[in-house]
Amino acid sequence: MSVRSILRKLIEGEISLEEAERAIESGSMVIGDGIRFDVSRKMRTGFPEAVLASGKSDDDLVDIILDVRDVIVTRLPGERFEAIRDRVEHLREDGYRVDYHERARVLVVKSGKPATIGRVGVLAAGTSDIPVAEEARVVAEEAGCEVMTAYDVGVAGIHRLIEPLREMLEADVRVLIVVAGMEGALPSVVAGLVHVPVIGVPTSVGYGVGEGGFTALNSMLQSCSPGIGVVNIDNGFGAAVLAVKILRAME
Repeated sequence: MSVRSILRKLIEGEISLEEAERAIESGSMVIGDGIRFDVSRKMRTGFPEAVLASGKSDDDLVDIILDVRDVIVTRLPGERFEAIRDRVEHLREDGYRVDYHERARVLVVKSGKPATIGRVGVLAAGTSDIPVAEEARVVAEEAGCEVMTAYDVGVAGIHRLIEPLREMLEADVRVLIVVAGMEGALPSVVAGLVHVPVIGVPTSVGYGVGEGGFTALNSMLQSCSPGIGVVNIDNGFGAAVLAVKILRAME
């Protein structure tokens, strides 16, 4: 939520002057039962607060969406979106987009489009890594990035990587997000070939010693290719936020 959202609620009589003043001064607004939304996160950190669906009830999510409106909800399974769809769809009448990205498990409720800040490439080693890569893509695009993607380009068939990587570099991508499970080798390969920052995203795709994504995580942390930053397992959202901050710093 922005200060503008608080002022809109004040004008429409949804909150009192005192409540609006407290929300702006404290940087947070209480929503529903025990939800304290971080109003000033974008001003403070450069990226607005997102909402993790896990652990929240459907009523919690609806309360947040209707109060905040400009919001990204992550880790929202399709069946949960269907359960709340009818309660949030009416926001379209007020000029908001209500876009659910099934593979990414991300719901975007936004008005308008952000200004473009730069181009990002997203690579996924295998098709099982695509949901995490799609989470990164959607979040980066909603923050104003132009995103190029290439999926199923992992080291088991490394020849598949060369052409899409060349196209991304020729298109002047400024940051690469590289998503991989199993042994997590792809970010090391990519970082050894390119001049731009690489953000490695280990996924929980794997079995045996690779189960849970810890082998991929350790592999990326231990890489001998310099220039890799690594986020947590399955954290496509965090990778996108880091890419956005790098691009904004370049500006």
